[in-house]
Amino acid sequence: MTSADASLPASPNPAAPAAGSHPGRLDAKTGAIVFLAFAAAYFCSALVRAITATLAPVLTQDFSLHARDLGLLAGGYFLGFAATQLPLGTWLDRHGPKRVILCFLALSVLGCLAFSLSTSFAWLLASRVLVGMGVSACLMAPLTGYRRWYEPATVLRANSWMLMTGSLGMLASTLPVQWLMPLTGWRPLFWMLAGMILLSMAALAWVVPTWQLNKKHEGMETTAPAAPAEAGYAPIWRSRYFRKMTPLAFFNYGGLVAVQTLWAGPWMIRVAGYTPLEAATGLFYINACMLVTFWGWGMVNPWLSRHGWSATRLITWGVPFSLAVLAVNIAAGTSTGWLGWALFCIGCSVMGLAQPAVGMAFKASLAGRALSAYNLMIFAGVFTVQWGIGLLIDVFAAMGLARVASFQAAMSVFLCCCIASYGYFLSMKADNSPQ
Repeated sequence: MTSADASLPASPNPAAPAAGSHPGRLDAKTGAIVFLAFAAAYFCSALVRAITATLAPVLTQDFSLHARDLGLLAGGYFLGFAATQLPLGTWLDRHGPKRVILCFLALSVLGCLAFSLSTSFAWLLASRVLVGMGVSACLMAPLTGYRRWYEPATVLRANSWMLMTGSLGMLASTLPVQWLMPLTGWRPLFWMLAGMILLSMAALAWVVPTWQLNKKHEGMETTAPAAPAEAGYAPIWRSRYFRKMTPLAFFNYGGLVAVQTLWAGPWMIRVAGYTPLEAATGLFYINACMLVTFWGWGMVNPWLSRHGWSATRLITWGVPFSLAVLAVNIAAGTSTGWLGWALFCIGCSVMGLAQPAVGMAFKASLAGRALSAYNLMIFAGVFTVQWGIGLLIDVFAAMGLARVASFQAAMSVFLCCCIASYGYFLSMKADNSPQ
């Protein structure tokens, strides 16, 4: 990966710019190493996020879970994730990515260990919330750093390749987990996850530059104390561009994650008639498709940017495809297997461009807050959609609908919300020119 101008000479101190470079930019070699360290942590984050889809059958059996319980358990991760986003953004701008992510990851280690010891649904849920809080900085911390350390075109590429790394983590949560289950059981899997997170923390502590505020070489716009309004989130909430992108974050992007990390699995088992192993294989294929998709976005984003295809324009053209696929999947019912959900996720992948676009709509000193506020919208949406679909399935079943029809009706409500959010996006006229 090229993280900065390839012509820049290597600098012995990662926090110091090379001679003649933009203040605060990392040279290519250092930028690549920093990216890999953050990517390792994000891999672990995505693995622990998506593992509930593969473990759903065994957890349902061991704890006698209903659909609403399963949705709440998977959504608990995102509830913890969302709860930390606003303070996280302030801490990232104040203390920098390195210190913040290391503190947060320590919580995720405790959460994994607690989950492995759970004896009740309440314990499972509390542990899951703690894990979500712990990994909540795994994407926002690097994106905040990339806003300062990388060239603008490289920020889009780095974001796409971070999401590709996340897809690799989700890939690892499918067949590999299914294969390990008979050998280890599900509890020791969380001991292994805790160990992997500890290793990623060691890598981050070693290679990531320390934030140095109010220094010339950091390229900060604010060497004087911030105005009271700028010290909080007021500039973020006032932004028309932020408000334009918010409903898409909540329903469309949140829905992508909700399907990818949970509901694609139960749909394949309870609607399409897959076995647990076949469903795990289907999830593997879905996440493999997403890995290739995000790799492709990373490759073409700089070219698209140079030729006038902004993130907003790509989202405008890309979202209708995902809506059409979702409608076809719902109508097909029992005929919709992993391929239908893979196409839906691929169509939604264009929403991955929204985060860096929002970050670049604000100056660097506000990037952490802008990204975290947007991430709050995404993961509040994931929690709502993930739990909401489960609740709706149970409600429609209680009204007398058959199992397949209950799933279809719940997904139809989700589709209507996605269509409404896209309509709002089209109605708001704003771009992401820095404010």
